[in-house]
Amino acid sequence: MTAPTHNPTPAARHVDIGADRLAKVYAQAIVEAADKKGCRREVLEELGAIVHDVLPKVPKAAAVFASPKITIEQKEALVDRMAAGRLRPTTVHALKVLARHERLDVLADVVAAAQRLAESLEGRKQAAFTTAAPVDAAEQARLVAEVEKAVGATLSATFTVDPAIIGGLVVRIEDTIYDHSVATSLSRLGQRLKQRSNHEIQYGRDRLGTA
Repeated sequence: MTAPTHNPTPAARHVDIGADRLAKVYAQAIVEAADKKGCRREVLEELGAIVHDVLPKVPKAAAVFASPKITIEQKEALVDRMAAGRLRPTTVHALKVLARHERLDVLADVVAAAQRLAESLEGRKQAAFTTAAPVDAAEQARLVAEVEKAVGATLSATFTVDPAIIGGLVVRIEDTIYDHSVATSLSRLGQRLKQRSNHEIQYGRDRLGTA
C-alpha cells in the first residue's frame, strides 16, 4: 500500500483534514494495494474482523491503537503479535502504514470507507432500511429484492428499527431517501390539507374583492 502523503504537526494532526475524507484516502490506498495482490475481499474481511471482533474483546489493544502516547514501534509490535501468521502481508502492511501515520485510532472509519468503496467498485450500493418493528431474515430478503428491482441496482443492505416511523418502510440508498412510512404519509396529507385550506381562503378573498 502506498501511504498517502501526510506529515502533520502534532497540533494540526486532527484538524488538517476532515475525518470522512481522511478515511476515504486511506481506504482507497488499501483497496488499491489489495487489488494489486488480488486479495481485496480477504484483506477487507481481516481488517473488518479486527474492528468488529478483536478490538471490542481486547480493550488493551484498542487503547493502544487509540493512544497518542504509545510509540509507533510499540503499535507496530502489537500489529505483529496480532498477525502472528494469521493475517495476510497486505493486511499487516495496511495496519503498519496507519500506525506510522498515527491513524490507527480511525481504523474503524477507514475499514468502513474501504468496504463502501469495494461495494461501489463491485456495482453494489449502500442501502439503509428502517422499519417500525423488527423483521426476520426472510422478510429482509424480500424487501431488499423488491427495492433492488425498483431501483435497478444491487444493494448492500443494513436494517435498523425506529418505532417513530409508526409503520411502513424508509430506505436510504446513498444520498436518496425512499420514504413509505405511515408517519410521513400522514405528515404529507396534513400539508396537502393545509395547502388546500389556504387556497380556499385565498379564493374566497379573491371573490369578495371582485364582488
